Amino acid sequence: MFKSRHTIVPISRKFRLRTALVVPLTVQVVAAVGLFSYLSFSNSQRAVTNLATQLSESITNQINRHLENHLSKPHLIQSITASSIRNGNLNPDDFEQLKTQFWSDIQLSDAVDYIFLGDEEGQFIGVQNYPDGRTVVKFRDRETAPQRLVYQLDENGDRMKQLKSKEYDPRVRPWYITTLEVKQQTWSPIYASADLGALQITATTPIYDQRGEFRGILGSNFILSEVNKFLNELKISKSGKAFIIERSADLIATSTDEAPYLEIEGQEEPARLNAKDTQDPVLRIALESLLEQVGDLKRVTQSVSLVVEVNRERYRVEITPLRNVKDLDWLIAIAIPESDFMTEIKTNTRYTILLTIGSSIVAILCGIITSRAIVNPILRTADAARQLAGGQLNQKMKSSKIAELQTLANAFNSMAGQLKASFANLEDKVKERTSELARANQEIVGLNQRLKSENLRMGAELSVLQQMQQLILPKPKELEAIRDLDIAGFMEPADEVGGDYYDILLMDGTIAIGIGDVTGHGLESGILMVMTQTAVRTLQEVKEIDPVRFLDALNRTIYKNIARMNSDKNLTLAILNYADGKVTISGQHEEVLIARKDGKIERIDTMDLGLPIGLEGEIADFISHTSIELEPGDGIVLYTDGIPEARNPKREFYGIDRLCEIIQENWHLSAKQIEQAIIQDLRQYIDDQKIFDDITLVVIKRKFPQEITERPLAASTVDLSE
Repeated sequence: MFKSRHTIVPISRKFRLRTALVVPLTVQVVAAVGLFSYLSFSNSQRAVTNLATQLSESITNQINRHLENHLSKPHLIQSITASSIRNGNLNPDDFEQLKTQFWSDIQLSDAVDYIFLGDEEGQFIGVQNYPDGRTVVKFRDRETAPQRLVYQLDENGDRMKQLKSKEYDPRVRPWYITTLEVKQQTWSPIYASADLGALQITATTPIYDQRGEFRGILGSNFILSEVNKFLNELKISKSGKAFIIERSADLIATSTDEAPYLEIEGQEEPARLNAKDTQDPVLRIALESLLEQVGDLKRVTQSVSLVVEVNRERYRVEITPLRNVKDLDWLIAIAIPESDFMTEIKTNTRYTILLTIGSSIVAILCGIITSRAIVNPILRTADAARQLAGGQLNQKMKSSKIAELQTLANAFNSMAGQLKASFANLEDKVKERTSELARANQEIVGLNQRLKSENLRMGAELSVLQQMQQLILPKPKELEAIRDLDIAGFMEPADEVGGDYYDILLMDGTIAIGIGDVTGHGLESGILMVMTQTAVRTLQEVKEIDPVRFLDALNRTIYKNIARMNSDKNLTLAILNYADGKVTISGQHEEVLIARKDGKIERIDTMDLGLPIGLEGEIADFISHTSIELEPGDGIVLYTDGIPEARNPKREFYGIDRLCEIIQENWHLSAKQIEQAIIQDLRQYIDDQKIFDDITLVVIKRKFPQEITERPLAASTVDLSE
């Protein structure tokens, strides 16, 4: 018979078993109820904040997407029309041809229902879809001046009956004056329509003919009542509100019943309503609170959260700048009352607490009753357990009316025999388990070795592509061979393999500079970068200098390769050709920064110089170029979006303005020193933040005559094998 070697020490009883069962249960239940009540209230407050913030962000994103969708299309259509005029495919003096073109344009999208052209002689031609469904043509020429005639068009765009006539001069309209001042695509200030009387803004584009002479201004009106209609249809919350205001605090649109303008007796045009004078107290108080914090609405560069109280009602207000619409500096305000969420949350919390307290009382009473029923059987079980621990394995427990205790008794009765068998078989079981663990360990070691080999293989493949990218970058000897320019380049990928591209090639006295950015980064983007470098060098070798043919041929090559790869990648690409102080720029990429010898910076927008490479099969119609003269001491800075879009720990962008400041401060230095100053400032700005995009920078300075060595220019492209 098995004998225990341990001495059994009697347990000192300090508490009655019944007390030990009931008191801890009571304390736990009371503590749980108190903690649950506190957490329920705290979670309710956090839930309100999170729900209001999430809803505000969602509504703001809906408004941003709606405005971006409707406000980006006018400029795109105008760019195509301006390109047709610049290429000679569309005659700005042929009103019949323009009418047909404009009639076709407004059929393309609901976002553009009016497109027109006004010139410096006061002539005007436009086609518009009226809100009532009619389509009209409006024109003023030398014969009708100063009157502008309005004719209805039929379903084929042919002129029918005259509807009205009114004096009109496009040259005095806000859209014409504003565009004439900035000389580029822009948006007019908000003003009243001369025909419909409604408040509107106008997307405009200056146009030039084949000789580069100014021929007029294209425009497309956007009626602000459409924004009001969209805001009214938004599902914010039961009592939520949405507003759009200018930096001057003038209202643009609102989801409330209040109109964003005032009808003043004796005035033809409605007057703008300032948010400070609005009848809505939530917007008025939120604006006052915001101005107390920032002083000026122009300082609001990111989302601002406010909590305001109106008539004992707390509102959470999110004010966010409009994103992704160039030249429109608006603010979006979303106001949501806490009561829209809090009423139901408070009711549910109250019911939950009451139910918990009731359940706790019942649980305590049941615990007291139950303890009386199980104390005696448990004491008998404890006595049997002590004897069993002492080695008396033949213990027999009495039956119990409680099924679980009866099961426990049966278990104790059979335990002695089981323990004997268990001790006998224990050593065999240990040996068997040890053998199984050894075999499993060997299998794990083999699996780890296979995984390690696979990781080494994949790492080697990425390393080869990374080395290939570095090998095809311009070498110091190539840059030194360019005697007229001081050049420095820097590229750092976000991953092992990057998607940025830059190259500098010298051929027959002409220096070709290319910079591009493939969408994304990694293996696929890196392969596309190598393809682009090869295609650019090939076209340079065959001496293709025409920018349209150059970029068109390059695009078709890359487009077909992308299709074969079944990839959705594309890239922005700018090509610069330099010779004897003159630089021509073509292709669409980031802004090109021209630094003059006195440190002044000129920013060249490349949006109208091309399209992304590999996005469409044919882009010849969209390719253009511009020319810049560089004096000694002048230069160019090229970069990819990894620099301006780098963020600091506060999630703020590095930005173009800061880049321009660093260039101005260091332009008196060499190209390499300027590059080092920019990269050093960028790293200090982002601190310990991870770099999420590839970073590429090229600095080019034209040398002064005394800096140029007597080393002759190479007659052909520098040999990359060096």
